[in-house]
Amino acid sequence: MSFSPLSTKDAASKLKVDLIENGIGTQALHETVVAYRANRRAGTHSTKTKATVAGSGKKPWRQKGTGNARSGYASSPVWSGGGVVFGPHPRKYTKKTNKTVKQLALRKAISSRVNAGEVYLITPITLSKPKTKDLVAKLKDGGLDAKTSALIVMEAADQNIYLASRNHPRLETTTGDLVNAEQLLRYDKIFITDGALGKLSTRLQK
Repeated sequence: MSFSPLSTKDAASKLKVDLIENGIGTQALHETVVAYRANRRAGTHSTKTKATVAGSGKKPWRQKGTGNARSGYASSPVWSGGGVVFGPHPRKYTKKTNKTVKQLALRKAISSRVNAGEVYLITPITLSKPKTKDLVAKLKDGGLDAKTSALIVMEAADQNIYLASRNHPRLETTTGDLVNAEQLLRYDKIFITDGALGKLSTRLQK
């Protein structure tokens, strides 16, 4: 396999768009990444209020004469095992981002990684079996080690490569027509094929 750092000039030529080299798109990138992460949240957290916690509504003791503070019910939030005040309840964290903002964010993300010299053009990877150690061996010359994470962007999905990378804590695979801005920022290195660049170029020109 061959690994060659993708220069700014070559990236602009292959993507057929001008790369961003200033602060343009920073806000769009921020909003898009926040939206991607928020949309992954399950929002299933829940606490019980004084109305839903288990327990009777019986008054624990009479109002006066015991020497204790007056109390009306055992599920009171001030008691141990009582309800929770203003606790979290199931909700949706979904954030919507329009197409123009997503496209600008994607362009900004790939531009920043290319400008930082962290995108490598590779030849297509082939595996006869979905073995993680075989995939790691192929990527070793590209700088993948015990502390480095990498995103592999291919032209088309490959089941063997997907299964091999799924078993590695610092590897992920995707395709040129599915890769998003958040993925491009998440990993130390980006390994991308020429065919994947073509598909990414089509997305950036829409």
